[in-house]
Amino acid sequence: MKKLVVLSGAGISAESGISTFRDANGLWRNHRMEEVASPIAWQNDMDLVLEFYNIRRKQLFEVEPNAGHKALVDLETHFDVEIVTQNVDDLHERAGSTKVLHLHGELKKVRSTVDESLVYELKHWELKKGDLCEKGSQLRPHIVWFGEAVHNISKGAAIVRQADILIVVGTSLVVYPAAGLIDFAPENTPVFYIDPNADQQAYRSKLTTIAEKAGIGLPKLAEQLIRDFA
Repeated sequence: MKKLVVLSGAGISAESGISTFRDANGLWRNHRMEEVASPIAWQNDMDLVLEFYNIRRKQLFEVEPNAGHKALVDLETHFDVEIVTQNVDDLHERAGSTKVLHLHGELKKVRSTVDESLVYELKHWELKKGDLCEKGSQLRPHIVWFGEAVHNISKGAAIVRQADILIVVGTSLVVYPAAGLIDFAPENTPVFYIDPNADQQAYRSKLTTIAEKAGIGLPKLAEQLIRDFA
């Protein structure tokens, strides 16, 4: 069974109604992202950071996986599918995907502020000041903030190195270090890039571009891959 690796980004989640929480100026309620998603922000205004992630988390409980997520699940019947995602939502898992690596953390999880190995599932959408880990410290979102290391990037690279087929979907291929993962694919590995603006990346000669949203492009590509590679 061939190894099919998927690199997914915000575009696939946006089709389910996940908001990026940025307006045209790249702000959230007149706050720069660094002011709600960084260790300094946490130190300076914990209430603001908690509110930002509580709103995001509440929305996540209200949306569902889309046709793009489900197409990746269907591919598991024919391929060894592994997903490396920049997304912090759980829509891949809720659709039924069984191997998902989150590069930037998980919105429905929280962790200790004194021991980052203590990670907990949050069963509801709200994390409050005074919610403590078993060691008595405040819980924080289990998210990689600006200025923090992306610990799973090496795991992601190791997965991409195993790819017989690589799909890149819903990402602009400009945000590093995640965008660099495509370069770890073995030489001559077919790479398919699905994004409405995919043709802008045509200069990357190893890409087969599909200028569609994930919910349209992935089901079409799934049929092609099953026909040509399974």
